[in-house]
Amino acid sequence: MSTGKEDLEIDEDFVSEETDDNEAPVEVAKTNLTKRRIIDNFLEERRLHKQLAEYDFDL
Repeated sequence: MSTGKEDLEIDEDFVSEETDDNEAPVEVAKTNLTKRRIIDNFLEERRLHKQLAEYDFDL
Protein backbone atom coordinates (compact mmCIF):
# COMPACT_ATOMS: atom_id res chain seq x y z
CA MET A 1 0.00 0.00 0.00
CA SER A 2 1.06 3.58 -0.54
CA THR A 3 2.14 5.71 2.41
CA GLY A 4 0.82 8.87 0.79
CA LYS A 5 4.23 10.57 0.85
CA GLU A 6 5.33 9.26 -2.54
CA ASP A 7 5.44 11.77 -5.40
CA LEU A 8 3.22 10.90 -8.33
CA GLU A 9 4.44 11.59 -11.82
CA ILE A 10 2.07 13.73 -13.87
CA ASP A 11 2.11 13.64 -17.63
CA GLU A 12 1.86 17.32 -18.56
CA ASP A 13 1.93 16.62 -22.30
CA PHE A 14 -1.49 14.97 -22.19
CA VAL A 15 -3.91 16.36 -24.77
CA SER A 16 -7.59 15.64 -24.49
CA GLU A 17 -8.95 13.86 -27.57
CA GLU A 18 -12.52 14.96 -26.95
CA THR A 19 -12.16 18.39 -28.55
CA ASP A 20 -12.92 17.68 -32.22
CA ASP A 21 -13.98 14.03 -32.14
CA ASN A 22 -17.47 14.76 -30.83
CA GLU A 23 -18.48 16.83 -33.85
CA ALA A 24 -17.32 14.53 -36.66
CA PRO A 25 -19.57 11.50 -35.93
CA VAL A 26 -22.60 13.78 -35.60
CA GLU A 27 -22.01 15.20 -39.08
CA VAL A 28 -21.55 11.72 -40.52
CA ALA A 29 -24.71 10.51 -38.82
CA LYS A 30 -26.71 13.46 -40.14
CA THR A 31 -25.35 12.92 -43.64
CA ASN A 32 -26.08 9.19 -43.56
CA LEU A 33 -29.58 9.79 -42.23
CA THR A 34 -30.26 12.35 -44.94
CA LYS A 35 -29.01 9.98 -47.64
CA ARG A 36 -31.12 7.16 -46.22
CA ARG A 37 -34.24 9.34 -46.23
CA ILE A 38 -33.61 10.38 -49.84
CA ILE A 39 -33.23 6.73 -50.87
CA ASP A 40 -36.36 5.74 -48.93
CA ASN A 41 -38.37 8.52 -50.56
CA PHE A 42 -37.14 7.52 -54.01
CA LEU A 43 -38.05 3.86 -53.43
CA GLU A 44 -41.48 4.84 -52.10
CA GLU A 45 -42.08 7.00 -55.18
CA ARG A 46 -41.07 4.13 -57.49
CA ARG A 47 -43.37 1.77 -55.61
CA LEU A 48 -46.30 4.17 -55.91
CA HIS A 49 -45.67 4.69 -59.65
CA LYS A 50 -45.59 0.92 -60.13
CA GLN A 51 -48.88 0.52 -58.23
CA LEU A 52 -50.44 3.30 -60.27
CA ALA A 53 -49.29 1.69 -63.52
CA GLU A 54 -50.74 -1.70 -62.46
CA TYR A 55 -54.03 -0.23 -61.19
CA ASP A 56 -57.10 -1.46 -63.07
CA PHE A 57 -59.10 1.67 -63.91
CA ASP A 58 -61.96 -0.37 -65.40
CA LEU A 59 -63.45 -1.41 -62.08
